[in-house]
Amino acid sequence: MIKGFFNVPTAVNEPVKSYAPGSPEKMALKAAIKELKSKELDIPMYIGGREIRTGKTARLAPPHEHKHTLGYYHQGDKSHVKMAIDAAMAAKPMWENLSWEHRASIFLKAADLIAGPYRAKMNAATMLGQSKNAFQAEIDSACELIDFLRFNVMYMSEIYHQQPQSAPGMWNRIEQRPLEGFVFALTPFNFTAIAGNLPSSPALMGNTVVWKPSNTQIYSANVIMEVFREAGLPDGVINLIYVSGPDAGDVIFSHPDFAGIHFTGSTGVFQDIWKTIGNNIHNYRSYPRIVGETGGKDFIIAHSSANIKALATAISRGAFEYQGQKCSAASRAYIPQSIWPEVKKLIQEDIASFKIGSVENFTNFINAVIDEKSFDKLASYIERAKKDPDAEIIAGGTYDKSEGYFIHPTIIQTKNPGYVTMCEELFGPILTVYVYEDEKFEEIIKIADTTSPYALTGALFAQDRYALERGSYLLRNSAGNFYINDKPTGAVVGQQPFGGARGSGTNDKAGSMINLLRWVSPRTIKETFVPPTDYRYPFMLEE
Repeated sequence: MIKGFFNVPTAVNEPVKSYAPGSPEKMALKAAIKELKSKELDIPMYIGGREIRTGKTARLAPPHEHKHTLGYYHQGDKSHVKMAIDAAMAAKPMWENLSWEHRASIFLKAADLIAGPYRAKMNAATMLGQSKNAFQAEIDSACELIDFLRFNVMYMSEIYHQQPQSAPGMWNRIEQRPLEGFVFALTPFNFTAIAGNLPSSPALMGNTVVWKPSNTQIYSANVIMEVFREAGLPDGVINLIYVSGPDAGDVIFSHPDFAGIHFTGSTGVFQDIWKTIGNNIHNYRSYPRIVGETGGKDFIIAHSSANIKALATAISRGAFEYQGQKCSAASRAYIPQSIWPEVKKLIQEDIASFKIGSVENFTNFINAVIDEKSFDKLASYIERAKKDPDAEIIAGGTYDKSEGYFIHPTIIQTKNPGYVTMCEELFGPILTVYVYEDEKFEEIIKIADTTSPYALTGALFAQDRYALERGSYLLRNSAGNFYINDKPTGAVVGQQPFGGARGSGTNDKAGSMINLLRWVSPRTIKETFVPPTDYRYPFMLEE
């Protein structure tokens, strides 16, 4: 086999297209939406390269138009989980022994396919299946997924390049082995890019994967799998299954070859998974890698010196883009009394100007929440706030699910910094504001730090540099991604590696070398060229 030290293409962030009136990308996207809506897809599972159809199907519909049918997916059971594990283990020997540059080529090709011929289809599937507007889809299912694939290849080459020093007469080296077993990728509905990254990053490092997406993301997951297959991913490397969580867990977490989980989802589910793994630890061939990004109760804290217009814009975007269904979305804000009247006026004006409706109308800023369960939960919090003496709805507060699951962006002002919507993760377009006395800046920071169990993202707004320094220090453990004078959303691969601690996850930073190191197990090799032939050391000799 021909060998060489190969330099991979330098990764740069994929430019975000504008979708301006008359632009080629806007016309292509609208055509792709029309094309997808004109048919009902029959979506199989993909196990060992085979398309598996069980005949037991479930319907997929746009959250913003729930009477329209996008297609049906074939549901599996425990037998399909076992089949996927067997396929992953069968594919493992050839895949892990494939030269790393060929693994890199597959995922670089996938990135180019998404950047080019699949861009409109990927974005359209995300818009229809997950109710994202064109811009939110573009920065997610196109740009971020492309960035994950390209930057991960670069990080992989840097990991392989890192080698120890060698003393005279020997050669020390480290090889990065894939984990001994299979990896389980459990992915969320809200980011197509995360759904693509969680299985592909372990696979890039030589692992084989069983991938279970959220049921509400299956429509775009099918396109991701189509891209991977066209890019040349061998059969069985990533196996895509649609089964219930309990069925997947029962089989996977009791399997001796379970080697790791790559997870994004709720804190409760992740903690239950961790407990199950702990209880089964004696069954595994090795200690599984547990990597998870979970919940958040993300904050914006303003100092009295904050730029008011910048703060208001950060609230409007950070809390309400993609209907607040981002792990990083602002869901609580602490605003000083002196600037609150002006901030309140600006955000009320913004919300009043929001257009709400289908993703097919590109003038809509707000679309639907993901499903009826989410809609009902959010509506119940709004109704509770309407009756609570500690809360006042100052914007929004309405909702309608007759055609789609629409929650009007809502702001609750509370007199109690420990009010329920200041503490609990809602995952929707509801922001709760607490107005504090200006001189209690440090006190409110300490309250914000202890109000929720999460530590994912947060933002601090101030023009006063002393306030920024003090606030940044006091909030050092409150957010894995911390923003100064910016909204707490929109982390970019290669620029702001993403992840939080406390109840928000293991902080293994998706979009960085840190994450890829979790999917390899290093072996240190020492080779001595002229080894000693006598056990005696010089100190043993007498004068």
